[in-house]
Amino acid sequence: MKKKFKEATGNTLAPLRPHLKWLVVGFAVFISFGSILYTNSLVEQIREREQRQIEIYASSLEFLANESENVNFFLILDQIVAANHSIPVILTDENERPEDYRNLIGADKIKEGAARMQFLKAEVEEMKDAHPPIEVTLKDDQDNIYGYKYIFYKNSFLLNQLRYYPYIQLSVIALFGIVTFMILNYIRRVEQDRVWVGLAKETAHQLGTPLSSLMAWSEYFKGLYPDQQEPLLEFDKDVDRLKVITDRFSSIGSEPQLSMLNLADAIDEIIMYLQKRLSTKITMTVTAFPNRDINARINQSLFAWVIENICKNAADAMEGKGSIHISILRANEGRIAVDIQDTGKGIPKSKIKNVFRPGYTTKKRGWGLGLTLVKRIVEQYHGGKIFVKQSEINKGTTFRIYLNG
Repeated sequence: MKKKFKEATGNTLAPLRPHLKWLVVGFAVFISFGSILYTNSLVEQIREREQRQIEIYASSLEFLANESENVNFFLILDQIVAANHSIPVILTDENERPEDYRNLIGADKIKEGAARMQFLKAEVEEMKDAHPPIEVTLKDDQDNIYGYKYIFYKNSFLLNQLRYYPYIQLSVIALFGIVTFMILNYIRRVEQDRVWVGLAKETAHQLGTPLSSLMAWSEYFKGLYPDQQEPLLEFDKDVDRLKVITDRFSSIGSEPQLSMLNLADAIDEIIMYLQKRLSTKITMTVTAFPNRDINARINQSLFAWVIENICKNAADAMEGKGSIHISILRANEGRIAVDIQDTGKGIPKSKIKNVFRPGYTTKKRGWGLGLTLVKRIVEQYHGGKIFVKQSEINKGTTFRIYLNG
């Protein structure tokens, strides 16, 4: 049943998650580039259209101007260029001195005189960078050239809007996507927490009834066999252990009570318990630097769960033979670092990022929940941090835990 459940959930879905993620990212990139390319195509078409329109204006001016020497260029500009309501245009003499303009934002707010002329000259310089001016050749009746006019122009406001529109649009969509992802991720975490809490509470509840029965049976056998107290004491130890486990599950989802405890003494107590239950070929040691007087804010029951999980995983990785060394030292910013080092088979670098993911396990009969629970206890309940500090194949792995001092 357990194997079928794993095959139906973690083992089947886990490989699909990264592929689905990259598929969505690839599709989003495709849409983004497609939108930019299509918009740029429209921008290029409008730009060419505006350029042709300006060339038509220039040709019309040149034609009308050469029909008569007394042509009023301003009148011509009013009659021909007035049809242009979007393209910024400036007509200058052959010395590039502005004579008239159309569609310049802000020009009409400047009073006639030196200020407006300075503004128009600055616009002419800007238009030079945008497009080369169109030359209007002035000729007399004998086709002799007697002067020039120049038409300067730049892209219309609409064209500029279209040019930057896809980038603004994609930025808004990206911002919306990020906010949506954060909200959905938060909702998913809340739902996961509810599942974890519900599962833990239900487990504690289910353990409560047989545990009470075992305690009653212990008292009964003590009275029935007063000369067999030693095996009953061992029985009581296991019952007490079940009580500790029940309390741990009951603590999940509740605000844990943290106390300032001597970390070396707390870990020594955990090691003493584990040493009797792990292989005799596994040695376990604890050191503290610079001395054992290092205190940290922990919940003793939950923190013991963390150390036990990591040490049991280490014992499995060493296949019942090797050493586990726990180092306690002061770190920066008042934190306490706890390193748990084993001599096991190590974790491949490609797998290190997955060790805390729910469902990930290298054991044939494992659920892949131990280290996930460890991470939650350390980071959510103790406000600390846990990560794989170092791992080498066939040499071992070191987990580091940061706690608040």
